[in-house]
Parts: sequence; C-alpha cells; structure tokens
Amino acid sequence: MSGETTPAPAAALTPRQIITAMSGLVVAMLLAQLDNMIVAPALPTIVGDLGGLNHLSWVVTGYILASAVATPVWGKLGDLFGHKFTFMCSIVLFLVGSALCGLAQDMTQLVLFRAFQGLGAGGLLVGIMSVLGILVPPRERGKYMGVMMAVMPVSMIGGPLVGGFITDHFSWRWNFYVNLPLGGIALFVIWSTLHLTNEAKRTEKVVIDWWGISVLTTWIVALVLA
Repeated sequence: MSGETTPAPAAALTPRQIITAMSGLVVAMLLAQLDNMIVAPALPTIVGDLGGLNHLSWVVTGYILASAVATPVWGKLGDLFGHKFTFMCSIVLFLVGSALCGLAQDMTQLVLFRAFQGLGAGGLLVGIMSVLGILVPPRERGKYMGVMMAVMPVSMIGGPLVGGFITDHFSWRWNFYVNLPLGGIALFVIWSTLHLTNEAKRTEKVVIDWWGISVLTTWIVALVLA
C-alpha cells in the first residue's frame, strides 16, 4: 500500500477531553483482551451443543490467526484513511463477527465467524495505540499507556470468571453477545468525543498492495500451522 501524507496542524486537547476519549479506548481495549478469556470456559459447552470436537481448537486458532494477519493491514489503512475512521470500522467488524458467533448453528460456522471476528479484533489494538499516539503528547503517553495496559491483567483474571458465570447462568452464546453493548458504548464515545485534528492528510491516490497482503497472509498461516 502506498500514498504520501502530510501532517495537519496539531491541536492541543484539554485533560478532560483526553480522559473522555480515553474512556472509549479503555472499553475497546477491554473488548480486544477479554474475548478469548471469556470464551475459553464455554468451549466444553459449545462442543456439547454444536458438536465438532475435532475442530474445537480452531475456535481459538482461527480468531488469533485472522487477528495476526489483519493487524499490520489495519495499521497501514489507518495511515491512509485516518486512524479514527479505520478504528471505528474495526469495532463494527468485530461486533458483526460477535453477533454472528452467537448465532452459529454448527462448529464450522462458529470457526468461520470467529475468524471474521478476528479480522476486526486485529484493528482494535493497533487502532488504540495509533489513536493514543496522536491524542496524547509524547511526554504524557507513559501515563496513559499504563492505564491501557492495566486493562490486560483485569481481563485475564476476570474474563474466565465472567465467561463461566455467563455460560452457567445464561448461554454460551451470550459470551459473544456481551460484546455488543460494550462495543456500542466504545463506538459512540469514540465517534462523539475523539477529534484527531492533527491526523495526516493524504495528498496522493491510495494504492493498496494486495500482493503484499497475500504474501503476508500466506506466511503467517504457514507459521501458525507449522
């Protein structure tokens, strides 16, 4: 992918504006980190409901594989089309994938929908880091990065507990549906409060390197399956 960019003038945000926008980023980080943790306790129940024990590992592997392939692509798309726009697109893709996973009727569908969900998840983390880099001055990034990273241990500890509770008291499908209100909140906050006036502006026609994406995908798939 190629396309020249020129930086637009930066505009300082007040601490209150940054904190408000950060709340949306924190929820998005929670989505990115929580999903695999919350699904893991539900896997035995999913097999009992949908069957397909031989393909169970792909519920996790397909998600991780798609996310790994999509992450660098989302980063470049953000440079070309704007990080706020691509970040919001990745959230929408993730939420659509979550809804489809909850509606899956067999293991094959679930694996495919998890891969689709992973394509969106690949843009969540890179989008958060890209937006944070634009939103916060360099000297203050450490503080805000610490807040974002604090979400990771919370999701690792709380995810299995929440996933087990949802599976036992509701349905394994709600482990996916629970992403919808959280993602909706993140999407609204980011859309309404995140104003990246200092994002780069494209000055040339965008050319997407489909060949490079294909090679990257093949290499990552081969590495995972090796």
